[in-house]
Amino acid sequence: MTAISTNSSFNVAVGPSGRAMAQPMEAGLVESLHQHLTMERNASAFYFAISIWFAERELRGFSEFFKQECLSEHEHASKFAEYLIARGQNVVLQDVPSPRQNFDSPEEILAVSFQMEADVTSSLHQLYSMAERSSDTRTTVFLDPTIEAQVNSEDEFAYLLGRVRFAQNNPSAMLIIDGELRGGNLQK
Repeated sequence: MTAISTNSSFNVAVGPSGRAMAQPMEAGLVESLHQHLTMERNASAFYFAISIWFAERELRGFSEFFKQECLSEHEHASKFAEYLIARGQNVVLQDVPSPRQNFDSPEEILAVSFQMEADVTSSLHQLYSMAERSSDTRTTVFLDPTIEAQVNSEDEFAYLLGRVRFAQNNPSAMLIIDGELRGGNLQK
C-alpha cells in the first residue's frame, strides 16, 4: 500500500500528494499505472512521428488518421494522470524517448502500430488483474471503458493493416485508402 497519513483533527486519509483519499492503493499498482501512462505518452509521440512521415509523402488521409491517434493517446495519458491525482497519488512523468521516424513502407508502419496497440491492450489487462488481486474496485471500474475502447482501437488497426497488406503497396490502392481516411469513410 502507498504511504498513508491522516489529518489528525478530522482523521482523513491522505495520499503521497497530500490529497484526501478514500482508499489507499498498492505501490505496485501505482507504479504499473505510471508505466502505462508512459506507454500512452510514447504511443502519442510515435503516432505524431508517423503523421509527419505520411504528410511528407503526400498521404494526407493517413497523416490525419495518425494525428488523431496521437491526440487520442495523449488524452489517454491525461486520463491516467487525472485518475492518479483523484486517488491521492503523485504523477511521475518518465522520459519519453524520440520516436522512430524511418520506415520502409506503410505496411511496416501499420504492423508496428498494430503491435503497439496489442501491447497497450496487454498492459491494460495486466493492470486490471493487479487491481482485482488487490481488491481495488475503483481501479477496475476506471479501466473498464478504457479496455473496451482499446480493444476497438486494436480492431481498427488490424483492419487498416489488412487493407494496406491487400493493397500490396499499389499506388492506386493506397490513394483510395488514403482518400477514405481523409474523408473519414474507412468502413469496416
